[in-house]
Amino acid sequence: MPPDLLYQIALTQIPHIGSAQARVLINHFGDAESIFKAKQKTLESIESIGEVRASAVKAFTDFSGAEAEISFIEKYKITPLFITNPNYPQRLTRCFDAPAMLYYRGSADVNSAKIISIIGTRNNTDYGKAITEKFVEELAAQNVLIISGLAYGIDAIAHKAALHNQLPTIGVLAHGLDTIYPAQHKNLAKEILASGGGLLTEFGKETKADKHNFPRRNRIVAGMADATIVVETAIKGGSMITAELAHNYNRDVFAFPGKTTDSKSAGCNFLIAHKRAELLTSANDFIKAMRWEPRKIKPKAQQELFIDLSKEEKLIVQLLSAKETVHIDEIFLLSGLTSSAVAGAMLSLELQNIVSSLPGKLYKLC
Repeated sequence: MPPDLLYQIALTQIPHIGSAQARVLINHFGDAESIFKAKQKTLESIESIGEVRASAVKAFTDFSGAEAEISFIEKYKITPLFITNPNYPQRLTRCFDAPAMLYYRGSADVNSAKIISIIGTRNNTDYGKAITEKFVEELAAQNVLIISGLAYGIDAIAHKAALHNQLPTIGVLAHGLDTIYPAQHKNLAKEILASGGGLLTEFGKETKADKHNFPRRNRIVAGMADATIVVETAIKGGSMITAELAHNYNRDVFAFPGKTTDSKSAGCNFLIAHKRAELLTSANDFIKAMRWEPRKIKPKAQQELFIDLSKEEKLIVQLLSAKETVHIDEIFLLSGLTSSAVAGAMLSLELQNIVSSLPGKLYKLC
């Protein structure tokens, strides 16, 4: 276990310290233990912390809850993922309200190359079930990780379709890992774990599936994925919240349309009509939109031109060669270069017609 784990867990238990404030503190001090050892005035001087939150940090002295959580983690072989851990879902780190701590049980890679979320109504129709199963089946060759919320309806259908097509899948929970909600999905959860998938939550043990926990769960479902797929949803509901979160996180959102008279597709139709989601009719459309088609092999002569590139330019070319397109935030994250170094290298590569820019701050090799 990480030596700082006790303080990392305790940080999430301090009253008035939410995900955003925890991240501010971590960015300032570098580690969780230093936060608890900081002086009151130092804490107060940090932007967005102030006197009330600083006092809450200094007043926190009962670490028994964090100690009990560590015992639970060790007993059930749960992996704690603090936001500074390189194994933490890196897509989530680009969300301002990313959880400071996640608890993970499973073996699926939370930083897989291709991740999508599939969400929808708990009371699906046969149409919703059919298009979800067909969509997942057609994605089987893409080796995509499928995320959903382990709820009734479309969530469960997406998880089961992933299992049927031997795709990894992760259920994001609105409660602790000591229980499964709904209880009817305990066997599904076991199948997910046995097949190499996973269960993920920001909630510690003995946290119940209270109503206010589901929007918090939904932001993880939206933030972890490259794209969110909406299948059957009413105008109001958790799926609409998740779609809006994904949109605000600058993620791609897609929706399957339904009949204008069908209330269970009203949310999907609304998202498409108001340009909050792209209309989706097949997995092939989706693959093209995500630029996941097989890459064409570059001529050897063109590759040899890369020999004269600088160290920074070669590093960026290497990152771009792994995917069809890469977001600028991911280039910053994976390269480890300073912003000025990345900017200079990208400009040079564009001038040499090695890299081209695309809408949405995406880049690809020419």
